[in-house]
Amino acid sequence: MTPTITAFESSPDGGRGLAREFPVRWALEEVGQAYQVRLVSFAEMKQPAHLALQPFGQIPTYEEGDLALFESAAIILHIAERHPGLLPVDPNARARAIAWMFAAKSTVEPVVVEREVAKLVEGEKSWTEERLPIVEGRIRNRLAQLSTRLGDADWLDGEFSAGDLLMINVLRRPSAAVLLDEFPNLAAYVARGEARPAFKRAFDAQRAVFEASQSRA
Repeated sequence: MTPTITAFESSPDGGRGLAREFPVRWALEEVGQAYQVRLVSFAEMKQPAHLALQPFGQIPTYEEGDLALFESAAIILHIAERHPGLLPVDPNARARAIAWMFAAKSTVEPVVVEREVAKLVEGEKSWTEERLPIVEGRIRNRLAQLSTRLGDADWLDGEFSAGDLLMINVLRRPSAAVLLDEFPNLAAYVARGEARPAFKRAFDAQRAVFEASQSRA
């Protein structure tokens, strides 16, 4: 059965592959699974039909038969468990890849998002100027730790996995990307991810939706 995911009708990321549904698109492309996309507006995201699928009124959602999922990492884990290509066959390597998925979302992304909140939401607060260097210091610390662990390897643990997919997706967020020049091996790591054919197909698909929304505006 062909799964259906939801995506922004008019994405605020400007078609840069930064919207929350993008890593799900990427995962589906990596495993060669066809999928359908249902576009939703910001207003529709707050309506009962969407809230029944995503109780927090966000994207993405994933529907396949009688299964409905939300949260991008949970969706990607489901995809990776159902299809070969994103999780190793060896049980120990598989467990480590899943651990890196958690690390991306629970250890690295929160400090990255904290900078985005500080600039976009709290930017006019009197204390923001003093807080930003502290927040950026936390990001640098996490990136330095990740850089040390990656070393000169291509991927985090052997072959490319769902852990790399999610970690690269986090590192592409502007608040992390702006600091990557300080960590050449991480910049190269992200570039390797972006060079994957599946990434390019997912990027082009999301970009096409954004360009279509602009032409209608």
